[in-house]
Amino acid sequence: MLKIGDKKLINGWAFYDWANSVYSLVISTAVFPLYYSAVTDSKTVSFLWMKWDHPDSLYSYALSFSFLVVAFISPILSGIADYTGSKKKFMKFFCWIGGLSVAGLYFFDGIDTVWIGIIFTILASIGFWASLVFYNAYLPEVARPDQQDRASAKGFIYGYTGSVLLLILNLVMIQMPDLFGITTAMASRISFVLVGVWWIGFAQITFKRLPNDIYNKKPKEDYIWRGFRELKIVAKEVTNYPVLKRFLISFFLLSIGVQTIILMAAIFGSSELGLPTMNLIVTILLVQIVAIFGAFVFSRISEKWGNIKALKVTILIWMVVCFAAFMLDKNQENVAYYFYGLGVLLGFVQGAIQSLTRSTYSKLLPDTEDHATYFSFYDVTEKIAIVLGTFVYGFLYEITDSMQWSVLCLAIFFLASFIVLSTLKKTKHVF
Repeated sequence: MLKIGDKKLINGWAFYDWANSVYSLVISTAVFPLYYSAVTDSKTVSFLWMKWDHPDSLYSYALSFSFLVVAFISPILSGIADYTGSKKKFMKFFCWIGGLSVAGLYFFDGIDTVWIGIIFTILASIGFWASLVFYNAYLPEVARPDQQDRASAKGFIYGYTGSVLLLILNLVMIQMPDLFGITTAMASRISFVLVGVWWIGFAQITFKRLPNDIYNKKPKEDYIWRGFRELKIVAKEVTNYPVLKRFLISFFLLSIGVQTIILMAAIFGSSELGLPTMNLIVTILLVQIVAIFGAFVFSRISEKWGNIKALKVTILIWMVVCFAAFMLDKNQENVAYYFYGLGVLLGFVQGAIQSLTRSTYSKLLPDTEDHATYFSFYDVTEKIAIVLGTFVYGFLYEITDSMQWSVLCLAIFFLASFIVLSTLKKTKHVF
C-alpha cells in the first residue's frame, strides 16, 4: 500500500478529477445545457403533471432537488463509511450511478422525452456530487498538510485538462456531424454516452491506487446506528470548533455564488444575451484553459500569503464578475467579446477558489480518522448553498424575466463571505 505523501498516491487520487470533470464541463456547463435549451426553446413542457412555460427554471429546480438529496444522504453515508472504513466502496457506487445516468441522457431525444432528461439529470448530479464527498475526504489521507494545496490544485488541473480534451472531441462531432454520418442532435446525445464511459473508465485508475481502509476498521453488526453516532460526534466537534465553523459559513456563502454561476453561465449567455452556440462554447473553453493557470498560480500565492488572503483575493474578483455580467446587454455592440473577457476573468478564479477551499478545509481539520464525516459537512454546506443559489436564480428570473438581476444578487453573497472570512483568527497552515 502506498504511504501518505507518495507521489503515485497523490497522482492517483488527483486523477479522479480527470475522470469526473467531464461531467462538470460537458453535462453541467457546456453541451447538455445548450442541448436542453435548444430542445425546449420557446416551448411549454410537461413534468410531474405540471406545465412549465420557462423550461430553464425547471432545469434549475431539478438541479436544486438533486443537491438537496445529496445534502441529506451524504452525512449519513459518510458516518457509516468512516465507521466501517468503506469510503472507496461508496465512492465507486456513486461513480457508477453518475456515469450510467449521464449515458442515459442519450434517450432524451425531443420535447416528449424531457422527463427522461430531467430524471437522468437529477441522478447524474447525485452520483457526481456524492462521489466527491468521499473523494475529497481522501485528501488528508494521501497528502501531508504542506502538500495539500498543490495536491488539490493538481486535481483541478487534471480535471480541466481532461475535460477540455473530451469537449473538443465532442465539438468536432457536433460541428461536423456529416463526417460521422449523423445529425447535430445525435452528436450531442453520443457525447453524453462518451462522458459516462470516460468517467467510469478513467476512475478505475484512481480506485486501483486509493487505499480501502487505512485505519483497519472492524465494524460490528449495528454499523448503521454506530455510523449515526459517528455523525453526531463530529457534528458536535464542528460546532465547538469556532474557526472551522466560521470557515464553513464563509464557504456556504461563496458557494452560493460560485456554483450557481458555473451551472447557469451557458444558459445566461444563450437565453439572456442571445449568443450563438459556438460563442458560448469558445467562452467555456477559455474558462477551462485559464482555470488551469489560475489553480496553479493561486496554489503558489497561498503558499506565500496564506490560504485566507488568497481566498479573499479570489472572492473580490468573483464580485467583479457579478457586476460585469449585470452590465452586459444583448444589444451592446461586440457583446460576444465582452462575454469572452468575462469568461477569462471567471476562469482565472474558478479553479483557484475551488482548489483553495478544499485544501483550506482539509488543513483546518483536527487530528481525526473521521475524514469522510468531516468532509460530508463540507459537502452538505456546498449543496445547501447550491440549492439556495439555483432556487434564488430561478425565482428572480421568474419574477423579473431577466437573469441579470439574478447574477447581481449573487454579489451580495460573495460580500458576506468576504466579511465572515475576515473574522477568522490566525490558524496554523492557513495564514
